[in-house]
Amino acid sequence: MSRHKRTPEGRSLRLLRDWLSPAQRAQFAENGYFEVVGGDTGKHYRIYAGGLTNVCEIDERGRPKLGLCFVPVGELPIGDVMLSQKIALESRESRALAVARRFAPNGFWFRRSRPLSLSRTELG
Repeated sequence: MSRHKRTPEGRSLRLLRDWLSPAQRAQFAENGYFEVVGGDTGKHYRIYAGGLTNVCEIDERGRPKLGLCFVPVGELPIGDVMLSQKIALESRESRALAVARRFAPNGFWFRRSRPLSLSRTELG
């Protein structure tokens, strides 16, 4: 096992990958984000690689509509944060939105700003 897979961040990204559908894994490997559907409203969200200001609601054309910032309590590796955001939106969307800070999305907020510990091959 390579060294990066044994780090907390590497393990968290592998766990995230295990929870993603094949389509989400492909999106994440190719684009640095994956999309989920809200469990309460059916709205579409994009979760970008990152731990803060990395979630946005997207419109019917796939453009960022509303930026959202919500994270679990504690200092967690990036994959764990993203997995918690995925699960929250899919299963407890209204509760996640109730605590989320909203902001106007722009291209700056939604770029891959931090290298991932796993290669695209390992994510895809």
